[in-house]
Amino acid sequence: MTLKNTDERWGAISQLFHWLIVVLILAMAYLGLTMGDLPNGPRKIDIYALHKSIGLTILALVALRVLWRLYAGAPAPVPGTPTWQQRIASITHVLLYALLFAIPLSGWVLNSSAGYPLQWFKLFNLPAITGRDDGVHEAAEGAHELLFWVLVVLVLAHAAAALYHHLFQGDATLTRMLPGRRKAVASASPSPTPQDSPDETV
Repeated sequence: MTLKNTDERWGAISQLFHWLIVVLILAMAYLGLTMGDLPNGPRKIDIYALHKSIGLTILALVALRVLWRLYAGAPAPVPGTPTWQQRIASITHVLLYALLFAIPLSGWVLNSSAGYPLQWFKLFNLPAITGRDDGVHEAAEGAHELLFWVLVVLVLAHAAAALYHHLFQGDATLTRMLPGRRKAVASASPSPTPQDSPDETV
């Protein structure tokens, strides 16, 4: 597997960004949906701080992923994919990137407008991006929650489309984002007969 993307599949760097961000989003979703019910105390403060730190990490990773995609390009559409599906996939990717920027930034505004300090894993402080303001805080809180649920819907649709292509279309939409999937090497298998398909993949 190459580091850079090819016409046929995503490279190792893009795969790493993709799956690392997926794991962090799942962690953020769990923390965000449960931390409000925790009893007040040091543990709750630590969980909120962890939530903020992971959010900042996602923001940085998404920025790096966009820069890498601009440099490395993207695979060509899977052969046979209808134009309308390609357009929907492109729009979905743009919306996902936009949300992965907007949600951490709305959280940053939420934190700043509440007057709380913002640290990244207790290593350094980040500046406030707005002054303390109850109106801004309330609006940012509503936006943060709404954007999260929009992200949930898009992620589920994105995953469902990938599974549909894999299970029912039998194409490489899903597998080219998975590590360790390569075309069969001719020297590693018997010489094909007229009945064999030379394009079979493993």
